[in-house]
Amino acid sequence: MTHLRRIMLEELQRRHYSQATTQRYIRSVERFAQHFHCSPDRLGRQHIRQYQAQLFTVQKLSPGTVTNHLCALRFFYIQTLKKPWSIADTPYPKKRHRLPTILSQEEVAQLIDAAPTAFYRTVLMTLYATGVRNAELTRLKISDVDSQRMVLHVRGGKGRQDRDVMLSPVLLEELRAHWRRLRKRSSVWLFPGNRWHSSDQPMDTKTPRHACQHAARRAGLKKKVYPHVLRHCFATHLLEAGADLHTIQILLGHHDLKETAIYLHLSQRHLHATASPLDALVLKGSSQPEE
Repeated sequence: MTHLRRIMLEELQRRHYSQATTQRYIRSVERFAQHFHCSPDRLGRQHIRQYQAQLFTVQKLSPGTVTNHLCALRFFYIQTLKKPWSIADTPYPKKRHRLPTILSQEEVAQLIDAAPTAFYRTVLMTLYATGVRNAELTRLKISDVDSQRMVLHVRGGKGRQDRDVMLSPVLLEELRAHWRRLRKRSSVWLFPGNRWHSSDQPMDTKTPRHACQHAARRAGLKKKVYPHVLRHCFATHLLEAGADLHTIQILLGHHDLKETAIYLHLSQRHLHATASPLDALVLKGSSQPEE
C-alpha cells in the first residue's frame, strides 16, 4: 500500500487537489483496504459494492459521506491503477437537498465580536467579507491582497479556477492590524500556521473551524456554525442587499448558476416579495379559543 499511496499522492498533487481533499481521499482508500485486509489493487467491483453497503448499513453514514468515499475510490482506480470504473456498477447515492444554515447580520456581528483571539476575529471577518471557501482561505498569500484595486485574488479555487473578490476597506484595515500583530511575518502566507502563527507553512483547515466553534459558543448561538456557513451568509446577505445572482455566482466561483440559485430560497427579500394567498381571503371573525 505504501507504493500505491505514494503514486496516488503524486497524482492528487499533480492535479492540484487541496491538502484536505488529498488527505481525505488517501484515508478513504486506506480504510477500504483495511476493511478487506487486502491491498486495494487486488480488490474489484464486488468489493466496492459490499463496502458501499457496509458504509450505509453498519456505519450508517449519510449519502454525501458515502459519495465522498466513492469519489476517492473512483480516483484511485482510474488515475492510480488506470482501471475502468463503471458508474452503473457502483451508483452514487442520492443526496438529500437541505437548505444550509444562515445567520442574520446581527448574528454574524455577534459571532465576530465573540472571537476569543484577535487572530480568530480576523479569520471570521475574512470568511464573511469575501465568501471564500475554507481551503481557499488557508492558501491566501500576502501578494493576493491588492489594495490598489481593492480586490482579493483567490488562486486555484475549486476546479483550479482563479477569481477576484471585493476587498472591503474594513477588512483591509483588519488585515493590516493582523499583519502588525504577527510575531514573525511570513514572506508568503497571509495566515501562517502553528500555534504562534509564525510557520513557513499556511494554517491548517482546522483553524477556521475552531474559530467558528469557539466564537459561536461564546456568542451563545444555537445554530451550528462552521466556515462554509459564513460563505452562505456572504451570498445570502449580498442577495438581500440587491446584488444580482450572476454577480454572486462569479464572486463564489460557481460554474453553474443552479448552484447559486439556492440562495433565492434563503433570501428574506425574495421570500417576502410575494404575499401568502391566505392574506387575500376574507374570513368571518377570528378563531375562538378552545375551552
